[in-house]
Amino acid sequence: MREELLFRVDTPYRRSLPVKGWYFGDPQQKSLAVMGSLRGNEIQQMYVCSLLIQSLVDLERQGLLAPDAGILVVPCANQFSMNVGRRFWAADNTDINRMFPGYDQGETTQRIAGRIFTAIQGYTYGVHLTSFYLSGDHLPHVRIMATGYEQAEEGLFFGLPYVVVRHPQPYDTTTLNYNWQIWNTQAFSLYTPETESINQDTALQAVQAILRFLYAKGLCLRDVPSPGVTPEILQESCLHNIISASGGLLLRARAPGDVVKPGQILGDILDPCGGQLLEHLRSDCTGRVFFARKSRLIDGHEVAFRILPDARCRVIPSGEQA
Repeated sequence: MREELLFRVDTPYRRSLPVKGWYFGDPQQKSLAVMGSLRGNEIQQMYVCSLLIQSLVDLERQGLLAPDAGILVVPCANQFSMNVGRRFWAADNTDINRMFPGYDQGETTQRIAGRIFTAIQGYTYGVHLTSFYLSGDHLPHVRIMATGYEQAEEGLFFGLPYVVVRHPQPYDTTTLNYNWQIWNTQAFSLYTPETESINQDTALQAVQAILRFLYAKGLCLRDVPSPGVTPEILQESCLHNIISASGGLLLRARAPGDVVKPGQILGDILDPCGGQLLEHLRSDCTGRVFFARKSRLIDGHEVAFRILPDARCRVIPSGEQA
């Protein structure tokens, strides 16, 4: 194991902050890069990286990494925002994960993204431990951008229940996942239910998923038992968004993983001052709750829940392939 300084980030009124990487295996090989938190509230993602580093130290000590394995783990690249409790770059509220592949003559977050991309470019596989743009809880899953270079079946090797394929919108073209794919790295975004708090069980589940992938690719010589689920590839467009019509306090009645039926109440929206019921949020299909909004304040016309319909109920929009 080698701990190395990748670069330093200059911050206003503070000392520059180091961005470090932990290397394992053959330094001449570029097998897998794991990127942790790019946002200041991604505590769980940084914690997953710390557990992964401990596991890789143990595997390397026992000689259980393949001779041609070269692995890089970068736990955090945005300590500045993390230190002051902000999700995005604290100075201008911009998102580093909307700045790739970066620009060394651009704004601060463009320059940071450029330095990150230089450090993690050229790896065969890339895993980004990230969070959703909406505050909420997901079922654990792997997400892949459909760039034309993706190999969705590769995501099955993580052993998580779902591999979600997203057809990118224009704003997705500046994310790490998309640019990794364009620059010949098979990229996967790995989602766990928590972001700002730590869930040790799901963090360990994420570490085991990465180690399971390493074993499947011949980069690790220790097998990690499968959790006993059959992974499924699905299109993100299959998910049903349950949209709020009113703004107010959101009281959830269902959580990710719950099975629901058409018309079943998922949550209520109350008037924040008077407490009157403004809206019942109901499922529109038979399926399983895939995402549930965590913030207890919600505006009108926002995604409150996402439902994964039963397989027989899923419809793939024309022009997309399952």
